[in-house]
Amino acid sequence: MPVTVRVVDPVEWSTDSVRLTRYAFQPSPAELDTERELVRAKTYARFSRTHVLYEDGAARATAMVWRMRQHVRGRLLPMGGIGGVATDPAARRGGRARTLLTAVLADMRDQGQVVSTLYPFRPSFYERFGYAGLAQERRVRIAPAALLPLLRLDLPGEVTLHRQTEVAGEIQRFETELAARVPGMAVYDDPDGELLATQTPEWAAVARLDGRVTGYLRYTITEHGADLDAHRFLYRDPVTRSLLLAWVARHTDQVASAVLPLPPGETPETWTADADLTVETKVAPMTDAAPMARILSVAGLAGIDAGPGELTVRVDDPLIGGVYSLSGGGTLTVTPGGTPTAELTGHGLAALVYGALDPAELALRGYGSVDEPAAATLRSLFPATTSHLVAHF
Repeated sequence: MPVTVRVVDPVEWSTDSVRLTRYAFQPSPAELDTERELVRAKTYARFSRTHVLYEDGAARATAMVWRMRQHVRGRLLPMGGIGGVATDPAARRGGRARTLLTAVLADMRDQGQVVSTLYPFRPSFYERFGYAGLAQERRVRIAPAALLPLLRLDLPGEVTLHRQTEVAGEIQRFETELAARVPGMAVYDDPDGELLATQTPEWAAVARLDGRVTGYLRYTITEHGADLDAHRFLYRDPVTRSLLLAWVARHTDQVASAVLPLPPGETPETWTADADLTVETKVAPMTDAAPMARILSVAGLAGIDAGPGELTVRVDDPLIGGVYSLSGGGTLTVTPGGTPTAELTGHGLAALVYGALDPAELALRGYGSVDEPAAATLRSLFPATTSHLVAHF
């Protein structure tokens, strides 16, 4: 049976791709409003590429790649964010997704994207494609009453409430600015916030200091006496964090709890005395999977922050396989060739670059063969860090 994989136009997206993703990820059966989907497709097409695998002319599998940028050790690198990977149920377990994703990975590399991330339905499936796991986002559930002392502080700045669509451009520009400081943070190539303006309506409590956006809380309230559920809680500094937490405190007699995402290293137990809170990290296939990342171009990593050291590695990977000499001492230099003294898989390299694993752990995962001297050099080149993807797609 003839099989082709190609990038589709908005019309095909609104019919062929959407049919597959809706069946895979949304309640069904449901009527498909193709006119409404076509409007969305025309917007999405400016920021993404949607691939469809056709078999005998019928759409059998699909995947969308968002054009994004990600902070990787001091640089914002071109990133492909993969989402909406779906296969027709009649075509599952037959290798179509593998064929599709092999083509998608090559296309991302050819489009100049250096790294890729995704949220897997099953991590072991994407591990076969060279993706390594990243840290899962933590969330804190806190009683707003615990934050009431913050309302007594004389804090500079202000918080104003908006529909997210009203401030989408400001929010997007703030996120892009913040991404330059937050390891692992990814943002859409969408300086005016056009994509954010099309998403499900949410509240945006925006903090400003001297008229400049320094943080925001994006949330919904399920019902009176229930939760204030935040999907973004981002801030530039402790003052802004306190401004936003004081905003949460103003909901003491409206909601029972606020549920806030936490950046790595944040310690909510220190926000105020007598805090009533729970911090949790949930990881589960399909519903709460931790993100994963992959390297699409080793040469494209040149210029990221790297510690002192020199090492030549052989990378065993169908997309980026080869021998590379790596040297640091400020920024990373990548030179093809040399005599390798360590072997890494594609996911092994990703795990090191993103700080997800120590070199000594690579052999335990089947991610490479590294002796102790090589491990010490890799540890120096890629010091331990925690990457926080932030974006969901």
